[in-house]
Order: sequence, then C-alpha cells, then structure tokens
Amino acid sequence: MNTSISLSHRNKEPESGVLYIVGTPIGNLDDISKRASNILKEVSLIACEDTRTTGKLLNHLKISNKLISYHKYSSPDRIRYLISRLDKGDSIALVSEAGMPLISDPGDYLVRSVRDSNFDVICIPGPCAALTGLVSSGINSSPFTFYGFIPRTKKDRHEILESIVDNQFTSIIYESPKRIMKLLKDLRDHCGEEREFAVIKELTKKYEKHWGFTITNIIKELESIEHKGEFTIIVSGNKKLKSKNLFIEKVLKHDLISLIEAGLSHSAASNYLAKKTGISKNVIYKLILKNHLE
Repeated sequence: MNTSISLSHRNKEPESGVLYIVGTPIGNLDDISKRASNILKEVSLIACEDTRTTGKLLNHLKISNKLISYHKYSSPDRIRYLISRLDKGDSIALVSEAGMPLISDPGDYLVRSVRDSNFDVICIPGPCAALTGLVSSGINSSPFTFYGFIPRTKKDRHEILESIVDNQFTSIIYESPKRIMKLLKDLRDHCGEEREFAVIKELTKKYEKHWGFTITNIIKELESIEHKGEFTIIVSGNKKLKSKNLFIEKVLKHDLISLIEAGLSHSAASNYLAKKTGISKNVIYKLILKNHLE
C-alpha cells in the first residue's frame, strides 16, 4: 500500500478503490461541508449506519446515490463485500447516523480491514459532538479524555466512573435522554460537588441548551424538563489529585537528592524509596531523569 498520499491525490475526489470516512452533521444539516457533499454525490456507494437518516441528509442535499447499511451488527460478509467493491475500483463513503464515524460509532474494524487489504482510507472531516460540546463548555479544553457512552453493566460502569474520578484531564461523555439523570447522579456520587460540569443537549439543533457548572443545580434543573435528544457531558479534571501528586513528587524529589548526596547510586536510591513508599521503582527513577538529578 502507498502509505504516502500526496495532496494532489487527496484533492482528486473521489478516487477509485478508496474508502472515504465522511463526517456528517450532528443536528443542523447545513453544517455539511462542500467537500463532504461532493464525496457523497460522486462515490460509487455509501455505507451508512442508518439508511433512513442518511436518506434524509441526501434528500436535503438533493443527492441521489446507492446506500448500503453498515452498523455494529453487520456480519463479516458485509465487510468482505465492501472490500470486493473497492477491489473492482469503486469508491465508498462511510457515514454514521450523525457526526464523525468511529467516534462512539461503528467502523473501526472496517477501516482496519480496508487498510490491511492495501486500500487507501481518507477522512473528510466534519462535526463531532464531543469537540463541539467541549469548546463551548467553558471548561478547560486541553488535555481531555473522551469516554463516549458509559457502560451499563455494574462492574464496567464502576470502573469507568472511578477512572473519571481520578482523571486529572477534562472528561467528555455521551448519554441518551433516557439515562441522563442516572448518569448525572452517579457522577455526583462519585466525583462529589467540587468538580465543574457542563451538560449540553441537542447540539447544533433548534433547542440546543447548556447547563453548568454545579452538578446539584444541573440535576435540579434537568428534573423539571422533558429529556429529548442526546446529551454531551463535560467534567473538569481532578485538581485535588493533581495537587496531591505534585506534593508527593516534591517529597520524593527531596528524598532522592538527600540519598544521592549521601552516596547512593541513582538505582539504589530509587530502589530504597520504592520499598519505603510502595511506589514503582521505575516511576521514582524517572523523577531523576525529569529533574536532571546527577
């Protein structure tokens, strides 16, 4: 496979034997890009998560093209069929129900299979609820962790919620209207009242609405309205944990300097502190490199 695709190659749209990952609107159909519209019009076939939703988009754009369903329940035969079409020189657009394919949507296995079969995959960027919600939230936008939809099974859900509790970065979560209240109450119980939250519903649509920043007040307001459309939740990072880690690092740095000045080697000093504190020797040794201790 040619792993280096020139800019001129990317601009000749669509190319034969290419899978295009096409970002589509998350609500407002006018958010479709001209490039995305051209690709959807000219490709040989559009593989879509929901043919009805994509059909509405194509009607809005006055485009007529062939649609084939591709979703998380699609069999391996569907992937083999799509690859066979690429092998014949066809071009294919992959779209999800809304937003960027593969972001909490199916497509990973298809993209990997296409690349493994030596065909090019080109992304036509478009709207994404996670980034749209993040940049409009008022909460620190970098760095961040994207969680998507939280698992429903008790064990997996608890593990993810605990990960968010300990996360020093901003967290981005998706949730459906039916489960939004349960998620917010779970987040309140796990994260407490001090973290900042932003909750946004129906991004880019007519009834888009934002709430922030206190979780208790957000829950109280949402209890009094009808829940429609998907929600994007932004949670600020755990600043207390960051402060605690900085304090521990400062203490370790002081102890390292003292032990090295007393004549211990870097390795011996790291090993001693690892046994004393229970912190990994590698983590402590990296402090030496980080702080240029000699």
